[in-house]
Amino acid sequence: MECMMARPSKGSAGKTGLWRTFKPIYDDTKCNGCLLCWLYCPENAIDVVDGGISIDYDYCKGCGICAKICAKKAIEMVREEET
Repeated sequence: MECMMARPSKGSAGKTGLWRTFKPIYDDTKCNGCLLCWLYCPENAIDVVDGGISIDYDYCKGCGICAKICAKKAIEMVREEET
């Protein structure tokens, strides 16, 4: 069963990820599938896909909550210009 989460708004007006300073980078080899990142993301920018996650950078604000909550360090925050 696919889980659908609401996004803040539709269209380019709702895309809030353009101004972030840091960007989360996901390493699926470290992920244990606990989904705490998905649960704690305040922008609903993380989707569950095939047992892992996918980060929607159109909506991610780079707050870092997902990286901080991840016990396995499967998400690392990097400066936006480094990606």
